[in-house]
Amino acid sequence: TPAIETIAYFCAAELLTNVIKHSGARRAVLRVTQQKGLLRLCVTDDGRGGAAPGAGSGLTGLRQRVRTVDGTLHVSSPEGGPTAVTVALPLHA
Repeated sequence: TPAIETIAYFCAAELLTNVIKHSGARRAVLRVTQQKGLLRLCVTDDGRGGAAPGAGSGLTGLRQRVRTVDGTLHVSSPEGGPTAVTVALPLHA
């Protein structure tokens, strides 16, 4: 649907921008898959880690946007890295 396409595009753009601005990474990977009625985007990087979806964070805004279509956003970003952010969007929305 157009809503899912828009949210997927916005998530990919925002997550890759975050890698450039905040991670200090040398490498980032965007992987997009479709399975079991879900569109999954996963952005990973080899940066410093420590990303947290706290108050005022761009990740919080992304999570809220993803939830509008019953999607999920998961962040794994231990101090020292690596960081992986996975977005799952239902294709039925």
